[in-house]
Amino acid sequence: MLYPLFFAAVYLSHITLLRLPYFWDEAGYYIPAAWDFFRTGSLIPQSTLTNAHPPLPSILLASWWHLSGYVVSGTRTLVVMVAAAALLAVFRLARSLLSTPAAIATTILTAIYPIWFAQSTLAHADIFAAAFTLWGLALYLEPSSENQILTSGLFSLAVLSKETAIVTPAALAAFEAVLLYRSRTNSMQRRAHALWIASLLSPAIPLLAWYAYHRHQTGFIFGNPEYLRYNATANLGVHRVLLSLWHRLLHLATHMNMYVPVMCAIAASFVPVKPSTPPVLPRRTLAAIAAVLVANWIAFSVLGGALLTRYLLPMYPLVVLLCVATWQRHLKQWWALAALSMAAFLAGIWINPPYAFAPEDNLTYRDMVVLHQQAISVIAHRYPQATVLSAWPATAEMSRPELGYVSHPLKVVSIQNFALDQIEQAAQDPGAYDTALLFSTKWEPPPNGLNLGRANRQADAKYFDFHHDLSPSEAAALLHGEVVWQAHRKGEWAAVLRFPRAVSASFEKPAKLLR
Repeated sequence: MLYPLFFAAVYLSHITLLRLPYFWDEAGYYIPAAWDFFRTGSLIPQSTLTNAHPPLPSILLASWWHLSGYVVSGTRTLVVMVAAAALLAVFRLARSLLSTPAAIATTILTAIYPIWFAQSTLAHADIFAAAFTLWGLALYLEPSSENQILTSGLFSLAVLSKETAIVTPAALAAFEAVLLYRSRTNSMQRRAHALWIASLLSPAIPLLAWYAYHRHQTGFIFGNPEYLRYNATANLGVHRVLLSLWHRLLHLATHMNMYVPVMCAIAASFVPVKPSTPPVLPRRTLAAIAAVLVANWIAFSVLGGALLTRYLLPMYPLVVLLCVATWQRHLKQWWALAALSMAAFLAGIWINPPYAFAPEDNLTYRDMVVLHQQAISVIAHRYPQATVLSAWPATAEMSRPELGYVSHPLKVVSIQNFALDQIEQAAQDPGAYDTALLFSTKWEPPPNGLNLGRANRQADAKYFDFHHDLSPSEAAALLHGEVVWQAHRKGEWAAVLRFPRAVSASFEKPAKLLR
C-alpha cells in the first residue's frame, strides 16, 4: 500500500530530470549493453566492450522498453520504480528495528541524500543492486527472522545486478560463522546459524554460473583484460589501498554533508541516559550492520579503479539508520537533529563541496548533461560533416544516436582527457580532426577558492586518475584553433573549438575530349 506513495514522491521530486539524455557510465556501458540485448537478445554486449557485469539490469531495461518504448523518460521511470522499492526496504528495515517515526526520518534522509537523490534516475547497475541488497538486509535483520530462502533469493538478484553485491551476503555469512562458533553447546542455534550461512553463500552460485557463461562466450572470465587491470589487479599496492581506505571512510562519514548527521550522532552519544534505558538496537543487530559496513568499506577500497561513491549506495541508509538510532536513544528532541540533517542534505543536492568530486554525486551531473547537449547541438547544426576531437563520454554521445544527443552519428577522434599531455599528443596530428569538443571531466573548486583536496592532488593523480583539464583558451592555443562556442553552469563548462586548416591543392588542365 505504501509503494505507490513512495513512487509518486520519487517521481515528482525528479520530474525535471526524466528527459535528460544518458550520462557517463549509462552512455558508456549500461545503456549500450541493454540496447544490444533489446535488439539481438545477446547477454554479451556487442556494441561496447564487455566488462562481465551480470545481465539482470539489461534484462530488466530491455523488458521495460518493450512496454514503454525505447525512450529516455521510460528508462528513467523504471529507475524511479527501483529507487522507490529500495526506499520502501529502508522504511521496513528502520521500522522493524526502531519505530515508525524513526523509519520515516531514515527514509526521508536516505531519499534526499545527494548521492542517492542523483542516482535515483540514473540507469547504473548500482541502484538495482542497492534495492535488492536493502530488501535482503531488511529480511535478514528483522527480529526472529527465518526468511532464509527469500533472503537468499533477494541477495542472488542483487549479485546478478552487480557482481560486487556479493560482499554484503558474504560479510553476513562470516558473521553467522562467528555466531555458530560461539554457540557450540546449543544444537538448535547451531542449526539456525548453519542454515543462514548456506543461504547467504548461495548467491555465489548464480554469479559463478554467469562467469562460466561469460568465459564460454568471450574467453574472459572477468571482462576484457584492461578492465580487469584497471579495477582489480592494478589496485593492490599498499599505499594505494591505505589511501583508498581513507577516501572511502570520508565517503561513508562526511561526503556530501553526511558529516552533519554523523557529528550530531557523535555529540548525542555523550548525552547521558538512565542506566535502565535499553539500547535502541540489539547488540547482535549492531554487530551485523558493522560487519556489512566494514566489509564494504574494505572491499571497495581495493576494487574499482575510480572511487565512485555510488559503489557504496546501499551503505548510506545504514549509516543514516545508526545516526537516527543514536539520536533516538539519547535525546527526546531527536527530531531536531533529523531536521538539521535534512536541511544539510537538501543543500548538498545543489551546493557543491570545497573539493573535486564526480558530477554524479549531486545535481552537478544535470549541468554537465545540459552543457553537452548544447555543445553537441552547435556542432551538429553548424558543422554536420565535422570530425570532432573529444574524450569519453562525449565521443559516445556524438557517435551513438540512441543515447539521445544526436539524430545522426558524428565522426569523432578520441583522446583520454583534456590534460596537457593529451592535448599535446593531439596537436601532433592536426589533420585528423577539424573541430573539438572540450568539457570539464570533474567538478573542481575555483582556482582561488577553498580547496580541501589540493594537498592530495599528487597522490590522487598517481593512484586515482586525477588530472587537471586545460581551459578552452589554453587548449585552443596549443591546437592552433579558435573557441567558437563556450558555456558555463555552476563550475561545469564545455567549449567547441574550430580549426581552419590550410589545404594544398593543384589544378591540372583536363585533356582534350576526343570527338
